[in-house]
Amino acid sequence: MDENKEFIENENTDEDNKEAAAEETAVENNENAPEENGGDGEKNKDKSEILRDVFDIVESTMITIFVIVMIFTYCLHPVNIQGHSMVPTLNSHYDSSMQKETDKVFMNTVFFDVKYGDILVIDKDVNYLLDENGEVYVPDAFEAQSINECIIKRVIACGGQTIDIRDNQVIVDGKVLDEPYIKSGSTTVDLGAFEGQYPITIPEGYYFVMGDNRNGSSDSRAKCVGLVKKDQIYGKAIIKYSPLKEFDILIGSEKESKNDD
Repeated sequence: MDENKEFIENENTDEDNKEAAAEETAVENNENAPEENGGDGEKNKDKSEILRDVFDIVESTMITIFVIVMIFTYCLHPVNIQGHSMVPTLNSHYDSSMQKETDKVFMNTVFFDVKYGDILVIDKDVNYLLDENGEVYVPDAFEAQSINECIIKRVIACGGQTIDIRDNQVIVDGKVLDEPYIKSGSTTVDLGAFEGQYPITIPEGYYFVMGDNRNGSSDSRAKCVGLVKKDQIYGKAIIKYSPLKEFDILIGSEKESKNDD
């Protein structure tokens, strides 16, 4: 009887030990579970941070590219200068017989006012002249065909101003212009656009332009160019950036002489 009792007690003890071991295992598994789950969470968090960093980089790159494109499209649009009509301010060493790199400028196409001395890039697709009453008209092809090309010239008179050309002088609103920017030896004479009409008053919304190389420039003095209408203006040349050794700010250039000493 005692033996049976002892046997039953031993069996109970073994079962108790198994249950205790099972409980310990369950506790260990529960303790390890958070660590495993926590590890997965950390990995997901790392992936999210990497994706967020990549997105930020891509976004910043796209914004930078957009800003650069906008700047070089509207604020600093590059223009290659051809010809010698703006010598000595531009293409001072120009020689059509040589394969030499010409000057390059940055042109601003937005947010600018047009005033005396500004250097403008102009789409001269139509030439505007004045009739005997001072009214603007477009001549037919028999009278004067437009030069029909992009030109670069300096503003001499704006709408509402009166200009006269005589005795190799340019007179605006009764005052003789001091023009240190023109090429040495240049003579300023009318080229037929307003012959016999001077002095003329420039209508509002129009401009009288000339090249700095007066002897080698087709400009408002010529019938093929005439007056420049405001909507023909592409933009204002603000910086000469090439050749780099001749880097120059063109704003205010009407006050300076570019002739070689």
